[in-house]
Amino acid sequence: MKEVPLNLRDLTLEELEAFLEGLGEAPFRGRQVFRWLVRPEVEDFSQMTDLPKSLRKRLSQESTIELPRLLEHRFSTDGTAKLAVGLRDGEVVECVLIPERDHYTLCLSTQVGCAMGCRFCLTGRMGFRRNLFPGEIVSQVLLARRFMQEFGLEDKPLRNLVFMGMGEPLANYRHLVKALKILTHPQGFHFARKRTTVSTVGLVPQIRALAEEYPVALAISLHAPENELRARLIPTTRRYPLEEILSACRAYPLKRGARLTIEYVLLEGINDHPWQARRLAEILRDLPVKINLIPFNPHPDLPFRRPPEARIQRFQQILLSEGFVATVRKSKGLDIGAACGQLRAELTLSQNSA
Repeated sequence: MKEVPLNLRDLTLEELEAFLEGLGEAPFRGRQVFRWLVRPEVEDFSQMTDLPKSLRKRLSQESTIELPRLLEHRFSTDGTAKLAVGLRDGEVVECVLIPERDHYTLCLSTQVGCAMGCRFCLTGRMGFRRNLFPGEIVSQVLLARRFMQEFGLEDKPLRNLVFMGMGEPLANYRHLVKALKILTHPQGFHFARKRTTVSTVGLVPQIRALAEEYPVALAISLHAPENELRARLIPTTRRYPLEEILSACRAYPLKRGARLTIEYVLLEGINDHPWQARRLAEILRDLPVKINLIPFNPHPDLPFRRPPEARIQRFQQILLSEGFVATVRKSKGLDIGAACGQLRAELTLSQNSA
C-alpha cells in the first residue's frame, strides 16, 4: 500500500516548527508555512513565495498541503448553504454555512457518520465510519471561505464556529483539540475561543479533559431531564448518567458572564410535557446555562413528530418563568436537509446506491 504523505494541515504551529527544524531549518520557517495555510487559495508549496525555492521543493517531496474537494453545494431559501466535502479516501462529510444578522456561522463535522445512535438524528443512521483528521476538520473552514468568495458572500465575516455537524466531536478528542488549536491561534485563523463551540452528548471524561487542556464554549445535547428516557433517545450515553454530566459541567471553566448551552430537541409526546420542563429547570438550577430548544425537524426516515407551536411555547414559558434564558431555535436550511439532525452525506448515499 502506498504511504500517504504527511499533510502539514494536520499540524499545530508548534508541530510545524518542530517539523521544519527536523529538516534543518529555523523555527520561523514553520511560522511562515502556518500563515500560508490559513489562505483559502493556497494549495501548492510553489505559492509560498517567502520560502526559498529549495525548501519549497523539499516540502513538496516530503509532505503535502492537499485540501479536500467541494463536491456539491445546495442553497436554502433562507440563505443557508450546505457543502458536501469529498475526502481523500472517497468518503464525504457535510458542513453548513449559516447566515446570521451580522456574521456567518459555520457548522463543522468531526467524523464520517456517528456512533452515538441518537434516535432522532439522520447522521446516526449512517453508523460510524471514521474520525476526521485535524486538517480535514480545519479545511472545512477554508472551503467555506472559498465558497463565500465565489458566491459573493463576503458582506459579513465568518465569525462563529460550531462543532455540531456530523459526528460526536469529543469522540474524536485528539484530532478535535489539534483542530481547535489551529483554528484559534492568533498567528493563524484567529477565531475567538468564546465564539468556537463544541457540542457533545455528554462524554464525561472528554469534557473534563477539554476543561483542562483547551476549553472553548461548550454545548451539551441533553434532550431529556431524566436518565431512563435519555438512554432510550441516546443509547450510547447509558454509561454517563445525567448526574455525572452535570457534575462535569459544574467544573467546566467559563469566562465571567459566559454560560454553557443546553441543547434540547423537542419531540412531540416524548420529552415535551410541562412536567419535563419543570424537571429540566430543577436539574439545571445551579448551573450558568442558556437553554436552546430545538423543535424536531421531521424526516420520513425518522419516527418522531414536531410538537405543535402551542406546546413548544408552553415548554419555553415554563423555563422562562423559572428564570432561565430559553430560546427556540429557528431551523435554518430545513428545505435542503441542513437543519439540526439532518446531515448524512446524501451524495455518498446516492453514489453507493447507484
